[in-house]
Amino acid sequence: MKVKVLKRNPEDFVRETKHDIHKVHRNYSQVEHPFEAEREYQRALNSVKLDSVFAKPFLGSLDGHRDGITCVSKHPGTISNIASAAADGEIRLWELSNRICSATWQGHDGVVRGLCYTPNGEKILSCADDKTIKTWDAEKVSPTPLETVVCKNMVTGISHARAGDQFATCGENAQLWAAGRSVPLRTFQWGVDSVHLVRYNPVETNLLAAAASDNSVMLYDTRDVGPVRKVVMTLRSNALAWNPMEAMVFTTASEDYNLYTFDVRRLDRPVNVHMDHVAAVVDVDYSPTGKEIVSGSYDKTIRIFPISEGRSREVYHTKRMQRLTNVLWSNDNRYIVSGSDEMNLRLWKARRSEKLGILKDRERVSLQYAEKLKQKYSQHPQVSRIVRHRQVPKHIKTAQAEHGKIRESKSRKDANRRKHSKPGTVPYVPEREKNVVDEI
Repeated sequence: MKVKVLKRNPEDFVRETKHDIHKVHRNYSQVEHPFEAEREYQRALNSVKLDSVFAKPFLGSLDGHRDGITCVSKHPGTISNIASAAADGEIRLWELSNRICSATWQGHDGVVRGLCYTPNGEKILSCADDKTIKTWDAEKVSPTPLETVVCKNMVTGISHARAGDQFATCGENAQLWAAGRSVPLRTFQWGVDSVHLVRYNPVETNLLAAAASDNSVMLYDTRDVGPVRKVVMTLRSNALAWNPMEAMVFTTASEDYNLYTFDVRRLDRPVNVHMDHVAAVVDVDYSPTGKEIVSGSYDKTIRIFPISEGRSREVYHTKRMQRLTNVLWSNDNRYIVSGSDEMNLRLWKARRSEKLGILKDRERVSLQYAEKLKQKYSQHPQVSRIVRHRQVPKHIKTAQAEHGKIRESKSRKDANRRKHSKPGTVPYVPEREKNVVDEI
């Protein structure tokens, strides 16, 4: 008797160098699979449910500071090293992989206002209320600084350029410095009383952004003495972050509970408004991919926003975590570090149900397949309801309801005024233009 068998040569569909790509044999005939859509929908539903079941975003806390944390900075070259500073002037270096403090020293006599690494990661720059800018050795840790610069006025922030030896500080004005000099190279002025924030652009390395006391965000070109652009908001901007993948895009964290994403080429209205916080937003940072932002607020929550959406996809909170002061996204796009005023640093997952550790090949393929199914059926009511649902503290829930009533009342009042006024006298103002006062 002659028996026919199926025979497949692995050399036809397996890569020669690495045997990690395998061809999947599938029959796409609808006759053989009459309920494919129903089966995929059920799998997508099960996947989003399992995401909620296995959602454990909190990884651990880093204890050691004796006062509220004011500054956090990540190492530019390694993933697991960060530096933090507190209100008592203490500076600490941390190893996130082991969750230990690798070094600590008393850096300043007052509150540390700014902290940043040099581009090679060998040195740390810090500034504080004692009107000094100090340079520290990040590798051979010593309690004595390598260099100390005494300033005439208070220094409230510091930012180092992506390349070179120049860095910028802010206080009474924004100033440009170079390593080894005791006086600034240049002082930028634009008729403001004080500047509380300064940030270098990581892509266009000559572009500098600063936030001032008149609720404005100013852009400077370090190659020129004069400023470039300026946008004035209704309320103060507490933090600013540049998109690492799009040189002209930045996001500000505002006192009006929102985040505003701007394009430098058109500052008269923001590209997007991110609304979900119920208190002032104090810090913001971009993911390395430039597709998401993380924000920390006085409402004691951390939120993650897709850059193209106005609502957050994730909210993190704990019972002990108080008002946030700093947030940052790790360079491998997998972790988030937060600092709060109850002297604690916390480590979180960037994706709440992500499995840590080494994945087997079949497990990785299965997770990728489930992710695609969730994207495919994300608009179905049952799937979207489960994806959106989050447990939040009672004070957040109460504040959300109260702010919803306030917004509804304002919109109803504007609609009534528009209805009973002459046409055109009460124009409709879009949400993206409500909080921009002027653009110069």
